[in-house]
Amino acid sequence: MITSPWGTLRCVKTNQIAHVAALIGEPARTGMLLALMDGRALTARELAQAARVSPATASRHLALLAEAGLLSVRSQGRHRYHRLAGPEVARLLEGLMQFAVLPRDAPAKPVAAGPRDEALRRARTCYDHLAGRLGVAVAAHLLEEGAVVFDSDEGGHATDRAAAVLARLGVDAPGAAGALEAATSRRPVCRPCLDWSERRPHVAGRIGALVCAHCLAEGWLARTAGSRALAVTPRGAVALRDWLGVARWGEVAGSGMPG
Repeated sequence: MITSPWGTLRCVKTNQIAHVAALIGEPARTGMLLALMDGRALTARELAQAARVSPATASRHLALLAEAGLLSVRSQGRHRYHRLAGPEVARLLEGLMQFAVLPRDAPAKPVAAGPRDEALRRARTCYDHLAGRLGVAVAAHLLEEGAVVFDSDEGGHATDRAAAVLARLGVDAPGAAGALEAATSRRPVCRPCLDWSERRPHVAGRIGALVCAHCLAEGWLARTAGSRALAVTPRGAVALRDWLGVARWGEVAGSGMPG
């Protein structure tokens, strides 16, 4: 029996890690969690369909995930809505997805990492911020303009240029100021999030969420049913091209899109 304080703590952490890993590792629960990676809240029936299990089975899985703190549940009217408990859960899942597609042996030819679906590779949600080529382009633009600085693989901060750079995208100054100055929030203003498909960072944190929400609200991006992919509308192509620059937008758009 372990009696030292450090040994006891290590034992508790080991058990907790094993418990969370076992919960995520069950295929149906994995399917439910991934279905929530676009930041939306879904009902048990919708999550049962995503996981391809019966509603009764889904309810048991969801209860376990909520008990472990991986999901939050909110009742509204006749329905109970489930969503990821926070960005740290999305970050955990994104890390697992990145690891799952890493090559295990020396490849004989270049590896195409991440999803094969071109729409997912171009633009998708990563919880509540942008990912794919669009998300990486947004991060590169903010870095190049001196709006954000990535201090390390885990952290970053906004500069005094951030509000002006975001304003050129049409983000209102009060909204940008609120995202940048919410000192009481536990969520960082910005941080790099290694992109699953591009293997370069996109922007997470409050700035990342602000840019994503703005693009959706303006109708520049549209959600795709049953997928995390985001469709870029013609108006969005013009607005994002003007903000990112023609060359960088060309890297995002590829072929077959307005630009």
